[in-house]
Amino acid sequence: MKIYTKTGDDGTTGLFGGDRVSKSDLRVEAYGTVDELNSLLGVARALTEDDLLDAILDELQNDLFVVGADLATPIRPDGDKPHAQRLPATAIGRLEQHIDACEEDLPPLRNFILPGGAPTAAQLHLARTVCRRAERLVVRVATTSPLTSTVLPYLNRLSDLLFVLGRWANHRAGESETAWKP
Repeated sequence: MKIYTKTGDDGTTGLFGGDRVSKSDLRVEAYGTVDELNSLLGVARALTEDDLLDAILDELQNDLFVVGADLATPIRPDGDKPHAQRLPATAIGRLEQHIDACEEDLPPLRNFILPGGAPTAAQLHLARTVCRRAERLVVRVATTSPLTSTVLPYLNRLSDLLFVLGRWANHRAGESETAWKP
């Protein structure tokens, strides 16, 4: 199978299920931003030497492939095709478990902190901001197209987890957090 198909040379792309849409379609923008987020997590994985953090990020990257596939597969009134990838509700619970476990290691948050610190932590803070952008785009898609009920809560919780992971990565690296000074 060749990597290039030439079918997108006219500015369109195929959604799962066969529909062709403009590459500027909001749905394409949303799953493209999820792909960008996934790549940022790949950079964080390349930066970390922490096996536990790497395992969490591996799990998140796999989840994000499902989120992207979910967004690229419009919900059909006659039902999904058997191969449609949909994000299960259990994925949200896993994120909450990670948040709770990481927060046990962290000092209480008493003020806003500036993104940064150790390279892995800074990368995770950047990923959090892209996650929020993906979430905003998905909200816009949801105004015109039905979506799986788990996608928005997953992205919302994922941005929380990425914030906590950024703090956790700094904590584990011995880096102090920089408080915002208004």
